[in-house]
Amino acid sequence: MDLYQIPPDSKLNLAKLSTRDPRAYPELTKENHVPVLEALRERLKEQQHLLFAGRKFKVLVVVQAMDTGGKDGLARHVFAHLDPQGVTVTPFKAPTAEELDHDFLWRIHRHCPANGHIAVFNRSHYEDIIAVRVKQLFPDNVWKRRYRHVVEFERMLADENTVVIKFFLHISAEEQKRRLESRLSNPRKHWKFHPEDLADRKRWGDFLDAYSHLIAKTSTPFAPWHVIPADRKWYRNVVAARIVVDTLDRLRLGYPKVDFKPEEIVIE
Repeated sequence: MDLYQIPPDSKLNLAKLSTRDPRAYPELTKENHVPVLEALRERLKEQQHLLFAGRKFKVLVVVQAMDTGGKDGLARHVFAHLDPQGVTVTPFKAPTAEELDHDFLWRIHRHCPANGHIAVFNRSHYEDIIAVRVKQLFPDNVWKRRYRHVVEFERMLADENTVVIKFFLHISAEEQKRRLESRLSNPRKHWKFHPEDLADRKRWGDFLDAYSHLIAKTSTPFAPWHVIPADRKWYRNVVAARIVVDTLDRLRLGYPKVDFKPEEIVIE
């Protein structure tokens, strides 16, 4: 799954990356992918059990995307089958008044995972670079220095045994148009449509340039970015699940050793 990982200090142009790249699973289709996804989810459930029992590592999954990119869907299809005692999904909206009174990482840090836990961020600290830059909410020097802040923040997390996995769900402008139209045509999805999304859509190129720059500058060996082709939802889910499973496999998780001899204990 290194296929979609962005090397540190790379020159990235998201506009040139395919949103339907099939190379990770060329043999799969929407009709036959389900057994593969189910096998990955079962493996992830096993890994979560070992992670929770061992309490040595914690896992942070950061999910970013353009509007309608599939952040909610990824969380639902990949992580909703896990034990709820050990996983949290936190959606980050616009900062509240209280959050704006603190540094921009204050609201993020308190939602980071504890030992043995998995935390999924639906949007994240990266919104405080992307939105600030594209919408010009603060002077340029504010968002520029935040690159260094987030890299050092993630370095600290990694030093404290947090495994950081970052996903950018890469969709095309055409696919976003289709998804927005489906929200308008279905009364059950009207609540998901926000007129302000259209204003952001007009800045598509600006957002894509900002994400290209951000991902290139903040993909590190200890917190790498993966750009997942996400026009096809089922493919997005399979690839993301595989990346998480492969990452946790490299931890060589196991049950902790006990300080007693079970065979010598008699329950009366």
